[in-house]
Amino acid sequence: MTQFNSYVAIGDSFTEGLNDALPDGTFRGWADRLAEILADGRSDFRYANLAVRGKLLAEIMEEQLPIALDAKPDLVTVCAGGNDIIVPGTDVDHVAAEFEKGIAKLREAGIEVVIFTGPDTKRMSVMSILRRKVGIYNSHLWAIADRHGAKVVDLWAMEPLNDPRAWSDDRLHFTSEGHRRIALRVAEVLGVPTEGDWREPWPENPKSTNWLTLRRSDLEWTKTHLLPWIRRQLRGKSTGDGVLPKRPQLAPITTSTAPTAATAAAPATASTATTLAERAVAERGHSRPA
Repeated sequence: MTQFNSYVAIGDSFTEGLNDALPDGTFRGWADRLAEILADGRSDFRYANLAVRGKLLAEIMEEQLPIALDAKPDLVTVCAGGNDIIVPGTDVDHVAAEFEKGIAKLREAGIEVVIFTGPDTKRMSVMSILRRKVGIYNSHLWAIADRHGAKVVDLWAMEPLNDPRAWSDDRLHFTSEGHRRIALRVAEVLGVPTEGDWREPWPENPKSTNWLTLRRSDLEWTKTHLLPWIRRQLRGKSTGDGVLPKRPQLAPITTSTAPTAATAAAPATASTATTLAERAVAERGHSRPA
């Protein structure tokens, strides 16, 4: 049994679980996997995931943070600001200052908080241009954690995430294996034992690509994924518009499908979450989806 009886995850697509797809088309993700580890088969453990893809920091702090504070869980994970700093011209220092306000509120409420640094983009071709901004933001996050007593999951230092197989084709979201390793790392930071090891080396990759193939891939990715994303942000649009959180209130993980701590890190074969989004939004009187 872990020391946590309730857990709320807030954030954007990283925490929603893109692209760790389940057979029914929903997403699992590291947060669901972590909740399964923390629950370890207990029916009294409660979990909520308020994260929605495409959300900017201000939206997360305005729409999701108050719900997390009201729920008074034992644990809250927060990953936010990544979508902000990708947008050209964003003031990283300002984003960090706004992020700190939310962390301070959670810690003042006596809630255990885990935050995440951004991953190292050095080996991610076009995305490497963001490395400096990510590094500056990460430095802020470490300082914020130190000032407020939050725990940090250092994605930058996770060497397995430097393997292309940890990333989906869009280069913005992790694969199922990437999510699995992140869940194991978070559990380790929390001092929760697991049978898996996020440091496990990847199998040998037989694929080899030449320079020309990589450059063509970069151009296609920029056209298909990066530029449309930036245009949406500049226009105030989001892939999360109209998307509801998958677990909007604290509720037990379905006991018939929830793995124990020994198996939670393995790939999913069925959804473990019951979507109560419409009812929860109605109860809170929201007219705009979070």
